[in-house]
Formats: sequence, C-alpha cells, structure tokens
Amino acid sequence: MINIFLLGYVVEYSSLLFEKLIPEPSFVVRFVFLILGIVIMCFSSALYFTADMGVSTYDAVSLLLSEKKKWKFQFCRISSDLFCTIVGFIFGATVGIGTVVTAFFMGPLIAFFNRTVAEPMRYGRKTGK
Repeated sequence: MINIFLLGYVVEYSSLLFEKLIPEPSFVVRFVFLILGIVIMCFSSALYFTADMGVSTYDAVSLLLSEKKKWKFQFCRISSDLFCTIVGFIFGATVGIGTVVTAFFMGPLIAFFNRTVAEPMRYGRKTGK
C-alpha cells in the first residue's frame, strides 16, 4: 500500500537530489548507479516476496508460473521482463541499456537473494543433515 502512494514521491525527490549533487554524470557514474539500483531493487524484491504479504500483479506472473509449472523463477522472470519490454517497445516505449540489463538480471539476482538471504532469514539456515 505504501508502495502505491509513496513511490512516485520518492523517485521524484531522489531525481531532484541527484540532479543537484551530480548535474552531469559521466557514463561510469550512470553505470555504477544502474548496477547499485538493480542490486538494491532485487534484494528488496526478494525480501518482499518471501514475506508472503502479497505482491504486485506484475511480480505475481513470474511467481505463479514458477510455482505452478515448476519452472525456475529466474527464467520465468526473464521471460516476463523480456515480453513486457518487447510489447513496450512495439507500442513506442524507450528501451535503453538499463531496461535490457534489468530484464536479463533481475530474475537471477532475485533468486540469488531469495536463496541466500530472504529464505534463510524467514525459515532459518538449512543444515547439512
């Protein structure tokens, strides 16, 4: 619920803040922030999914496919992201390097953070027994 009401304000404030702090970022700075943003987004998504408090419609597609069809989540997420990217491009959306990198790496990173952080945090570490 907070996501629906506050996300726009957070993005707008952050954009203004970064424009003031780094008015003309180089390619390297942009790339570093892209990678940091993807990692933070994937980490928080893993925690959000594992909490079992409901997910957005877009996120539910990959989760349901991976649960019902027994396909690996990362491949369902990559397929879903690429499908949406292609449909968006067909309808005139701007598809940049950030969109493509995000489409290919969110699924594997979320799966990694689920396995190594979120699930052990919620269910406890598995022993080798």
